[in-house]
Amino acid sequence: MNLKSLLFRTVVLSTLVGSAAWASEVVELSPVEHIQLRSDGLPIVTLSPDILYRILVGEVAVQQGDYDTASQTFFSLALDTADPRFAQRAFQFSMADNNLSRGIQAAKEWSNLAPNDPEAKATALALEASTGNTSGLSQTLYQRINQAEDKEQAIIQAMTIISKMVDSRLALNVLEDALPKDVRQLTISHLALSDVAWSARRPDRALAEARLALAQEPDSELAMQRVLEYGLGQDQDAVILQSKQFVQANPDLRDFALLLLNRLVDLQKYDDALIQIAHMQKRNPEDFDLQFTQAEINIRAERYDRAIELLNDYINVQNQRRQSLSDDSTLALSSISDARLSLVQIAEKQNNLHEAIKQLNLIEEPALAFQAKVHRAVLEARLGDIRKATRTLDSLGGLDRRDQAVVDLTRAAIFRESGRTDEAVSILERADKELPDTPEIKYDLAMLYATQGRYEELEPLLRQVIYLQPHNANAYNALGYTFVDQNIKLDEAQDLLEQALELEPNNPYILDSVGWYLYRMGDYQAALEYLLRAYELLPDAEVASHLGEVLWMKGRHTEAREVWLNAWQPDAPSYSLERVMKRFGVEPK
Repeated sequence: MNLKSLLFRTVVLSTLVGSAAWASEVVELSPVEHIQLRSDGLPIVTLSPDILYRILVGEVAVQQGDYDTASQTFFSLALDTADPRFAQRAFQFSMADNNLSRGIQAAKEWSNLAPNDPEAKATALALEASTGNTSGLSQTLYQRINQAEDKEQAIIQAMTIISKMVDSRLALNVLEDALPKDVRQLTISHLALSDVAWSARRPDRALAEARLALAQEPDSELAMQRVLEYGLGQDQDAVILQSKQFVQANPDLRDFALLLLNRLVDLQKYDDALIQIAHMQKRNPEDFDLQFTQAEINIRAERYDRAIELLNDYINVQNQRRQSLSDDSTLALSSISDARLSLVQIAEKQNNLHEAIKQLNLIEEPALAFQAKVHRAVLEARLGDIRKATRTLDSLGGLDRRDQAVVDLTRAAIFRESGRTDEAVSILERADKELPDTPEIKYDLAMLYATQGRYEELEPLLRQVIYLQPHNANAYNALGYTFVDQNIKLDEAQDLLEQALELEPNNPYILDSVGWYLYRMGDYQAALEYLLRAYELLPDAEVASHLGEVLWMKGRHTEAREVWLNAWQPDAPSYSLERVMKRFGVEPK
């Protein structure tokens, strides 16, 4: 029996049919000989074993993150069945695979098979416009907007179509050409142009359009939001002043007031933020959530005593609400739990772990019981009481597979941090047998094997993680870095690190690995560029050891010493940093 027949016989037909929208008309299994249309214009696809097999192949590919195979499979099904739904899925998975060429083909086929579907036609035009051929899409959108009675709705629909374009700069050109002159001055037009300009990395244009929208409607919250968001990087002081004035003039627009608060905190303008929240509290004395927000701002400003005072007051208020408003007790309990978690955060920052445990024990919300106990176990271990931490984890009964994995990972981390690596390994080896399809367990176990030098056992584990999670950049990076550090399988290491870098281009750990690979290959200049980027994002000892070595090999010994000595911490020595400094004769401070 061949594979197709085996799959066809073993798959439960009702399950497969129930999961596929296009299979709703199945009455028998026979090859597709001709196309019959339903009343809605869609074809009736009679499923043969071959078509069912190909659907299964496509769906399995999607589950595994193999969008290349999925898009090819559904595109071929669209050609063979004339069903636009297959073409639509082929388009979706082509875009997920970043395959613009196939995406254009699939979108065109979708449009051809569904000529009356405006989304299909618009998608095809949008993708074609991404290749530079924008006239067709611009003309189509111009006609739609020009003929529409509801101009605002027409522009919103145009934005939905334009958002499918890959090149945001071309999208801006399309939108400009699609707006008739009499529509161009509408507030919605300025807002749309502002958003597309921002996506096209034209912050000056985005801010200008947002300000034009605000000039049209001075009380528009949407316009003011864009002025704030798009203007902070260009005209910060003026934009913040304008935002404060807007809040004063529109005190009921709470969402914008909170947005301004968040941006002030992000900019570390804590006093300004507290002044703004005081104004809000004066206008809304019964808005107790503002008190919690005030406490959070004080935490960010490291004014912990004031934050603790505010949080305890907030808990008292919520307890009163909980007692007097039975219908609001759940919300009050949740609010109390949030406040206690903030108190835990403060206690940990102050290294008062006993107080943090006390607050965790006071959390009553059932949904947080598991999280609170796991956190408590970690803190007990940090206090040096491993046995107590273990008992706390043991007290968590009736766990599902996911929670059990969290407990196993936490237990292993506790032993690892206490220097008992062998016991941590034993815990995860047992957990891997009990929960064999848990990538997090496999990954952590592989990292423990790395610390023990058990690289032959590490490799198959990381390959399993990649199989289970094809988009796990850390797994590609860990395996690639292991090969590089061992100076083996460098060709495969390159492929692995390229995959990791594509998934997370700004991950400093991946940048470090790529730099180290380039160093192994003798390209010191390229290695230096990657390592400098990595060190800027993550100035830790491991990256410093690599960066310093490359600088040294380029003859820049003074810079190398400076990097190493700045990263050296006598209280937390790094083996890799210590080793490289010793090799080049650099003594720590």
